Amino acid sequence: MSTTLVLGSLAVVLAGPLPWGLSRWSGLRRTPAAAMLLWQSTALAAVLAALGAGVSLAAERLRAAPVTAMDVVVAALAGAVTLVVLVRLAVSGHRTGTALRRLRRAHRDRVDLVARVDRGVSVLEHEVPVAYCVPGMTGSRIVVSRSTLTTLAPAELAAVLEHERAHLRARHDLVLEAFTVLHRAFPRWVASAAARREVEVLVEVLADRAACRTGDRRALVSALLALAGAPTPAGSLGSAGSLAARVEVLRDPRPRRLQSAAVALLAAAILALPTLLVVVPWLTGLHGR
Repeated sequence: MSTTLVLGSLAVVLAGPLPWGLSRWSGLRRTPAAAMLLWQSTALAAVLAALGAGVSLAAERLRAAPVTAMDVVVAALAGAVTLVVLVRLAVSGHRTGTALRRLRRAHRDRVDLVARVDRGVSVLEHEVPVAYCVPGMTGSRIVVSRSTLTTLAPAELAAVLEHERAHLRARHDLVLEAFTVLHRAFPRWVASAAARREVEVLVEVLADRAACRTGDRRALVSALLALAGAPTPAGSLGSAGSLAARVEVLRDPRPRRLQSAAVALLAAAILALPTLLVVVPWLTGLHGR
């Protein structure tokens, strides 16, 4: 079986059936760090396999002896498709990144105009309990409403604030942005919407885990329930998102080291397969010269 066919088949599996199946494995959320690694490896491997298939097909045709006109046409088409994939990713990345940064900058400016700052937290005079963070390269904001301060107990408020700080420390916004870029580049051809939704849950679970390491797990659960339905502005990360899935994970904090190790190994294998299929033939060709 040719390398092109293997890479093409792998790209199809990694872009469709595998993300679809992973999105239905709810138990994966109980090992969120390994699960995030698995989703990132799957997305990167799918792109690498798709690009590698195009390059491999072009190289196979041009190495044919003798090279016919049909070989040149097929190689040109394969190269064109590969270039289209790269261009779509680049354009999607530029548009998504530019739009998000503009949106967040404008929101931070509005918050700075109307909010008072209390111990590094921007407090809005609002009757609805809200809590979210606005990421930024030059200055992030953690925003809560006055109602949040009066509604939550001290332990609950501390857990919520640590949750938001965890988002900012880990730059979860960049993780979500990468999957948004992939989804917008290929909205109909791959299962990127399922990946984006599941990654949204995982970043919240990871922030919850960070909050629980320094605070009370039960206080965080009660705070999340108190903030249920709270609005989250576009471009920000809020404490109230994916509530049902997160509460389910929080209620069962038992470590799952075996699952975590197995998922991490699976992630490494998924990424290694297309990498080897792309790199080994190239190294072999160099050695043959």
